Amino acid sequence: MKKVELRDDATLLNLYKNGNEEAFVQLVTRHKSRIYTTIYLIVKDRYIAEDLLQETFIKVVDVVKQNRYNEEGKFLPWVLRIAHNMAIDYFRKEKRYPSIVLEDGSNLWDGIGFDEDSAEDLHIKRDTKNHLRQLINRLPEAQREVLILRHFVGMSFQEIAEETGVSINTALGRMRYALINLRKYMQQNSIRYDQNIYSG
Repeated sequence: MKKVELRDDATLLNLYKNGNEEAFVQLVTRHKSRIYTTIYLIVKDRYIAEDLLQETFIKVVDVVKQNRYNEEGKFLPWVLRIAHNMAIDYFRKEKRYPSIVLEDGSNLWDGIGFDEDSAEDLHIKRDTKNHLRQLINRLPEAQREVLILRHFVGMSFQEIAEETGVSINTALGRMRYALINLRKYMQQNSIRYDQNIYSG
């Protein structure tokens, strides 16, 4: 097959749709490092990141082959979104949550007060943390996403805004409402917390 010259993503995609496999190889080669990094920053494991990278491109091939891709000129952001969603889905399934540090430097989990660290209290702490993870999962998707990107991936609000396609103010607002909602969920579920830590 004739080698494809360096062309823009849209041209390469059209060539691939018309049966030119080399065009897709060039797309993968061009973008795989950026996509891999996006995944790795979330899962923190190179083997898992490599697996999810492959799954991302399998998904891309499926969508393109079924003529369901319609975001001309936005190939990389589209693929990054697929990769991001796969990594977040893996992260949710694994039930691994970040140490959520609030703006005053306090840790979300540290707001649970116990007098002693007896075996019973340690058990209660563990159960409460598990319950808090469930509460985080109840957050609206946009709020949960910002929370995860900020506190687990360690992205700045500028990076979060670029990753999710919103303004910095919107990203900041989603984080604020995520913390307000967490506090509300905790109140509803009678989980003890420090009013100063969880103030909106």
